[in-house]
Amino acid sequence: MDLLELIIEYHKDNERQGPGSKEATLKALSYLPYLNEKSRILDIGCGTGGQTITLAENTDAHITAIDKLPQFLEKLIQKVKENNLANRIVVKEMLMDRLSFAEKSFDVIWSEGTIYNIGFEKGLSLWKKYLIDNGYIAVSEISWLTDIRPEEIEQYWVNAYSEIDTIENKLSVIEKCGYTNVAHFVLDDKCWIDNYYQPLFENEKAFLKKYDYADEVKEFIEESKIEADLYNRFKDYYSYVFYIAKKKL
Repeated sequence: MDLLELIIEYHKDNERQGPGSKEATLKALSYLPYLNEKSRILDIGCGTGGQTITLAENTDAHITAIDKLPQFLEKLIQKVKENNLANRIVVKEMLMDRLSFAEKSFDVIWSEGTIYNIGFEKGLSLWKKYLIDNGYIAVSEISWLTDIRPEEIEQYWVNAYSEIDTIENKLSVIEKCGYTNVAHFVLDDKCWIDNYYQPLFENEKAFLKKYDYADEVKEFIEESKIEADLYNRFKDYYSYVFYIAKKKL
């Protein structure tokens, strides 16, 4: 059974495919200047578009939302139609490391919980040319909240994502990549438990039934439960952090 298929099926009916909240999106948005009808936002790794709709409902900007998974994009297209936002949201299937836009096409680049797919530093460096001068980037990224962590959680996340680092070091990477740090804040419990893990586990029985209780599906779900348990036990040591920065001239 294909792992990617399982990931898509497990996540596609949820509002979010990673930790986040409407409140966090709006808080990050509050650090940006007013976005009018001429402003352009690129939402990279949009998933099913929870944050895309929030951005559209709380700005006058034109939004281009991209993701590599058509199954997620279908859900977003449905939301766009339901909310009568087709005049301001364009949905495209595209890889985040192969963007086909002209340089300086966007006022804002937005990416919630997905930059890790190509790496924090690579993403920041690669995407900068698509921002106008003095344009803004807003990304959420898994980060250590303390300088010292228990070995169990240290090993888990270093193995899962080698670029995990402290907030201070992430801020240094942002500067190194040619941005000025504007603000950052830590995502709270609600972003992880209520909005991410809980919806997944509520769908567990239906998901198992769909795949006839196959052992590999049980193992797949168990891995999510292990991750959720680790968060509950070690959430004082790590979280997603929203970073807002401005492109240097």
